[in-house]
Amino acid sequence: MPLRIPDRLPAIDLLKEENIFVMDHSRATTQDIRPLRIVILNLMPLKITTETDLLRLLSNTPLQLEIMFMRLKSHTPKNTPIEHMMLFYKDFEILKTQKFDGMIVTGAPIEQLDYEEVSYWDEITEIFEWAKTNVTSTLFICWAAQAGLYYHYGIPKYPLPKKMFGIFRHFPQSTRLPIFRGFDDVFFMPHSRHTEIRRDDILRDDRLQIIAESPESGVGIVMARGGREIFVTGHLEYAPNTLDNEYRRDRGIRDDVDLPVNYYLDNDPDKQPLVTWRAHANLLYNNWVNYYVYQATPYNINDIR
Repeated sequence: MPLRIPDRLPAIDLLKEENIFVMDHSRATTQDIRPLRIVILNLMPLKITTETDLLRLLSNTPLQLEIMFMRLKSHTPKNTPIEHMMLFYKDFEILKTQKFDGMIVTGAPIEQLDYEEVSYWDEITEIFEWAKTNVTSTLFICWAAQAGLYYHYGIPKYPLPKKMFGIFRHFPQSTRLPIFRGFDDVFFMPHSRHTEIRRDDILRDDRLQIIAESPESGVGIVMARGGREIFVTGHLEYAPNTLDNEYRRDRGIRDDVDLPVNYYLDNDPDKQPLVTWRAHANLLYNNWVNYYVYQATPYNINDIR
């Protein structure tokens, strides 16, 4: 089934070129079916790129999804045209009167700041609190995973001497969880971060469950509230060339960024990236939508508690 997304969103044409079926709002309104309502709080600087990455993964579900984008009133993006934000994004102040079956909160390039130093910390914590009673399941990515764990459970983050940068193997800790249905014994996930959370801190809180770990990059995925909160420390949504773009942007400028590991063919940056995470990325998002959103959300969306 297709995604139901706003008319004229740039991602529509990009996804159609990849032979991915999308449906704009005008066509979707003729179908007599209740779509799942998914809201995306996109904190990444290149918002159109992130929109496309996430919609590419969400498009593989057999369910119809109505996608909405949330923006912060306390922050003005510098790398996305204001016209795009005005046309496709709505303020939290408007959306907070509604309920959603699922929510995705992306990473943000602010991880080296203390949380309370982030200019929009007050607003984002209000959103985190709102999601507890107005969203069936929330998926937190990278910085948002760290921020969500800190706000909800007091889990601290720690600076890394070198950027965690590359593709790292992860092992599901419980293959019987629906989020890992169809997974192999090992899966790969991109990471691009300067801070980390530590397993010992998480294990001290009985409300949290580490469900995927990596020998190299540490805690991979944490679950809470029976799947109503899922914290992913990496970037399964990344496109094949994203780490390459980051590496070439930072090379010669930062001294804490090395060649992304397990990424280029033969570890040669003059060769193309070797994509090893795409299948499991599609599977994880499909499982999240199916088992933690669709099968858990009430038919009457106003019954979400």
